Amino acid sequence: MISLYPISSIKIILSAFFPSESKFKTTTLLFLALLLSTNLFAQKPRIDSIIPGQGPPKQQIKEIKQVKTQLLSDSAAGEPKKKSPLIDTTIQNKYGDLLNDDKELNKRYPVWKPLIEVFGTNVFTWSMDKYILKEDFSNIGPASWKYNIQKGWEWDSDRFGINFFAHPYTGSMYFNAARSQGYNYFESIPFAATGSLMWEYFGETTRPSYNDLINTSLNGALLGEMFYRLSSNILDDRTTGSERVFREIFAGLIDPERGLNRLLQGKSFRHTTKEVYQKEPLNITISAGMHKINTGNKTVFGEGPTEALLNFQFDYGNPFEETYKKPFDFFKLRTEFSFGSGRKLLDNLTGYGILVGDNYKAGDLSMLYGLFQYDDYWDNKTFELGALGFGGGIFTKYAIDDKTTLYTNAHLAFIPLAGNSTRFGPDTTQFRDYTYGDGFETKFETTLNLGSVASASFVYYYFFLHTYFGQPGNNNISILKPRITFNVTKKISLGFEHFIYFDDRYLKNLPGIYSVRTEQKIFLSLFLEDPQRKGRYN
Repeated sequence: MISLYPISSIKIILSAFFPSESKFKTTTLLFLALLLSTNLFAQKPRIDSIIPGQGPPKQQIKEIKQVKTQLLSDSAAGEPKKKSPLIDTTIQNKYGDLLNDDKELNKRYPVWKPLIEVFGTNVFTWSMDKYILKEDFSNIGPASWKYNIQKGWEWDSDRFGINFFAHPYTGSMYFNAARSQGYNYFESIPFAATGSLMWEYFGETTRPSYNDLINTSLNGALLGEMFYRLSSNILDDRTTGSERVFREIFAGLIDPERGLNRLLQGKSFRHTTKEVYQKEPLNITISAGMHKINTGNKTVFGEGPTEALLNFQFDYGNPFEETYKKPFDFFKLRTEFSFGSGRKLLDNLTGYGILVGDNYKAGDLSMLYGLFQYDDYWDNKTFELGALGFGGGIFTKYAIDDKTTLYTNAHLAFIPLAGNSTRFGPDTTQFRDYTYGDGFETKFETTLNLGSVASASFVYYYFFLHTYFGQPGNNNISILKPRITFNVTKKISLGFEHFIYFDDRYLKNLPGIYSVRTEQKIFLSLFLEDPQRKGRYN
């Protein structure tokens, strides 16, 4: 390494003390030059690195985590209590975690490799449809390809779940074919679009559809990046043995495309001395309980089925860490399942991810503002609603006192594509019963944490949708969710939520539809809190 102090400068300094040339002077000169060029300017060791010869790797990793927990845990202001001198902030954040994946150990592969994998994903999907599910639309060939090319695009009539969940999930696999081969978020989106175009023209006999291309490409990118980030938090190439096996399996279940690529690339068996993936603080909430659905209109506690519910919520990244945010350094993913009656199990999947953002702090108030992407998918016995949105969001945290904290977030977004059911009552159909439209959405969430005792939250969503394919008209949808939880232990809480769905539909040349549906939920929650992301944000 080159010293900032040239030899000539050192000679001048030494001449003032040693006028005559001597071996002592020369030796001293060389010693000082070596000292300045190595010790003062040598790179400090990374806080997440294993040092060979300093003990078993597993023990070192354990000690690394203890250091981060003790010195770099979140303070009331949303920043580490103490910054470690080992952190190089050019490559690591204030928590000692990488700002980006290590490029040397996660190199970008040639473009033809993810393209072949995208093609292989479509071949696998078509094979399942053709030989396992025996779907008529899988009887493809030159005649169907010619028909699709000549007839062009349409708005299709597939079931709601196919269009607003299955296609985005498939898009996430296209996306991660590139993302897991060294491409960043924006570079991976074209691969999702390419996979969708390939399928629309050549993977099925039905004409290509606008809604499939939009949902597969854009919502596929949202889910794909979330899956990639969650799997990165599980993976650790420093580990060995059974721990490593379980990490690889769970990461592969969350992001199958990445799991396949790790096997093909040899990364599943690679051992490193340092962390090589970007990881952000992650809070996980798992809830289970009972779900009462009131089927009557404008009833609070009426007749209807009672089902079991299972909910998972992932809160990724600390929104109040004062650092510039790039795509999905902060996101929320929430999904809920209902069991007990009917064919529908996935009740809803909602989430948002930051695309770009920054922080502001004033006294006890911490703030994040930025541009977000939103995904809303509701498919239950009460209604169907799918919406893709882009807009602005603001998150705030205000410490009222040492034990009480108020969290809020507000959003306003444009919706280029939405689907909304036209029915008035439970859905039992197997065909399209919804319209396509655009519009805008607003969201407001606030949570008051009362220390270790309880928390109260209020959630309000509003969607204005204008139909551009289907029965003409406008639809005003509101979703209201007040909730209260009481802490049983530090990690377990008992909660109650009242869910209200308002639907005011104004149809052209037809009577309007006005609906108010309610649900009640009682549940136990397990809250797994990351030391670097303290607090139940929403």
